Amino acid sequence: MKTKLLDIVALTDDLPEYNLRRGQVGTVVEILAGGTAFEVEFSGRDGRTYESVGLRPDQVMTLHYEPMEVEPGQPAHA
Repeated sequence: MKTKLLDIVALTDDLPEYNLRRGQVGTVVEILAGGTAFEVEFSGRDGRTYESVGLRPDQVMTLHYEPMEVEPGQPAHA
């Protein structure tokens, strides 16, 4: 599944130069270079942004809050 604008993502690696650790959650706020990079904003519980970083797709994983839809003809469980 392709990462889209406003998707919630988690870091897959530590980024010590930005004080960010693997697993931190952010929001994709811009798609860059035709989808080969993303601007991801990291905010605290108060909603204030504490970091905004350009990242490659391999540096994030998209988080999902709904179950995947099963395609017709495919078993519901593998």
